[in-house]
Amino acid sequence: MTEDPIDQDRIDDRAKLLPEENKAGSDDPEDQAAIILEDSDERTEHPEETKRKSVQTPD
Repeated sequence: MTEDPIDQDRIDDRAKLLPEENKAGSDDPEDQAAIILEDSDERTEHPEETKRKSVQTPD
């Protein structure tokens, strides 16, 4: 999915499913991890922009 070894390490680590994720199952834990990390990075790098998009972030 990514060529950056640091990112691949993060993906591999996040692909280890949490108990609730394991119970629900995942067709592709690595792809799921990459998407989760991409979203997290976006929110970290652009907090003001993503805050407006989030329904979970208080005003």
